[in-house]
Amino acid sequence: MRAQLLGKSFLFRGLEAGLLERVARLCQPRRLSVGETLFWEDEPADALYGVAKGLVRIWVHGPDGRELTLNLMESGDFFGEIALLDGLPRTASASALADTEMLSVPRAAFLELMGKEPKLALHIIELLCERLRHNTDRIRDAAFLDLGTRLAKTLEALALGHGEDGPEGILITAKLNQSELAQLLGVTREAVNKQLKQFTQEGLIATKGSRILVRDRAALSERGKVKEESA
Repeated sequence: MRAQLLGKSFLFRGLEAGLLERVARLCQPRRLSVGETLFWEDEPADALYGVAKGLVRIWVHGPDGRELTLNLMESGDFFGEIALLDGLPRTASASALADTEMLSVPRAAFLELMGKEPKLALHIIELLCERLRHNTDRIRDAAFLDLGTRLAKTLEALALGHGEDGPEGILITAKLNQSELAQLLGVTREAVNKQLKQFTQEGLIATKGSRILVRDRAALSERGKVKEESA
């Protein structure tokens, strides 16, 4: 199971079976309850983490106490590699948005194996490049796309990664409230609330208690493209 999860991730995909098994033997199981913090910004880095099941929020806080969500990690995603490699404190915090099953790879053991295996080191470089490209895309979106377009793209991604199909549409199972959505997009909760109401009026979404139901995924996807193409 551990080797299969490693093989599906970007970091370890394509490695030969023997090397995957060696990495898998280093993995240790870890569980987080919803709302539990895995590590805090500025803490020492002791392990690389991978999500087997669940959802983890990567976030930072500003001097005024506000929080900004940098990324959402789901099944198959590995994270924590920056501080793991350079030995400096964590650059962000990580908290569970759902009950989460994880794998952790101790720093010392991982670095020892990476030093012996050039293929593993190359994959780490590729991962860092992927992260940089992703961050560049997010900066571009924040600079050039309006909130409606960005929110539509975010909701579509959540529906794909954490959605349950039903007769009324796709129910997003991830427990993301409006404040957390605002943190992910770098805007105020009021702005997100206003945009969600507009999407509801347009028939794109509906609310089911604290969850969001995507009623028209095709239209939501189109909403996430219109402004981007004209920007």
